[in-house]
Amino acid sequence: MSNLFELNDQFRELSQRDDLDPTVMKDTLDAIEDSRDQKLDNIASWIDNNNADLDWLTKRIKELQEKKKFLTNQNHNLMTYLTDAIDDAGFKKMRTENHLLSVRNFKASTVIDDVKKLPEAFVETKTVSSPDKTAIYKAIKAGQEVPGAYLKNNRRTVIR
Repeated sequence: MSNLFELNDQFRELSQRDDLDPTVMKDTLDAIEDSRDQKLDNIASWIDNNNADLDWLTKRIKELQEKKKFLTNQNHNLMTYLTDAIDDAGFKKMRTENHLLSVRNFKASTVIDDVKKLPEAFVETKTVSSPDKTAIYKAIKAGQEVPGAYLKNNRRTVIR
């Protein structure tokens, strides 16, 4: 049996690899010579670390999405101001020290102020169908066979 430091290093190395498909991960974990309790404890710690990283990443993604939205809106407002300023000056093109600014007409945007006021000819009704998973679950749990569906066991270990 390896000493504790070597085992911790093995798990640390393993946790830093990003080439592990489920089969390779299982084989690699199986190959680590350690007591079952110690191995499971190390795996649980690894999951705890992953969860902490996931929480941080989720928060960071939200922050970045908010920043992206802010910058997109800011650019839209700046572009509107820039275009209005050039239009108010009566120019189609302006040259500054660093830029050549040209006002162009693009395809007009369609703006819907009130959907309820639109004539029916301009309102598209879409029907979207999707399986009722709750009803399917209840039917299968009650012993009914539902072709095209089955219940899959959802077993996990709770780490505290």
